[in-house]
Amino acid sequence: MVATSSLSSKNPASISELLDRGFHPGNLLNDFDYWDYVVPEPNLNEVIFEETTCQSLVKMLENCLSKSKHTKLGCSKVLVPEKLTQRIAQDVLRLSSTEPCGLRGCVMHVNLEIENVCKKLDRIVCDSSVVPTFELTLVFKQENCSWMSFRDFFFSRGRFSSGLRRTLILSSGFRLVKKKLYSLIGTTVIEEC
Repeated sequence: MVATSSLSSKNPASISELLDRGFHPGNLLNDFDYWDYVVPEPNLNEVIFEETTCQSLVKMLENCLSKSKHTKLGCSKVLVPEKLTQRIAQDVLRLSSTEPCGLRGCVMHVNLEIENVCKKLDRIVCDSSVVPTFELTLVFKQENCSWMSFRDFFFSRGRFSSGLRRTLILSSGFRLVKKKLYSLIGTTVIEEC
C-alpha cells in the first residue's frame, strides 16, 4: 500500500488539515505516526529479483505456447504480439504480490479463446514444493482477423495432416482471473487487458 498526501510536513496546520479531512487519531494506537509509515525507496536487489522472476515467467509462457502449437493447436506457428508475454508476466507478479507465498503459491491455467470457445493449453505450477494458495486462469485471445475458419479446423479429425502449415495469430488482449483458494471471503478478481 502506498500512502500519498498533498500535506508536506508535520506542522500543526497540516495536522489540523488531516483532522478536517476525517483523520481521527483516536481510532489508532497512540504511538502511530502516519508520516513514519511512508513506503521506503525500492530495494535494488528486489527490483533485480523481480525482473529475473518476470523473465523466468515469460519463458514459461513462451514454452507453453511452443509445446501447445503442435500438441493442442495443430499449427506450425503461433505469432505473439511484441511484449505480450512480458505484460502478462508483470500482471501475474502484481496479482501474486498480495499472496502469502507470492508467486510460489500460484497455479496458472493457460487457455486460448477462439470464437468464444476456450481450449486448455497447459497448467503451470510455479513451485511444486509449496501448497497452492491461489489460481490464475490466463486466457489468450485469437486475433479477430486471423483464421476465421480455425474453429472448424480445430475440431476436425485431420488437424495434423491438413493444418500443420497453419499460423495462429494471438491478439494483444488477454484475460486473467485470480481465485484465492484459502480465503474466507472467496475473492475472485477478473482483469481484462
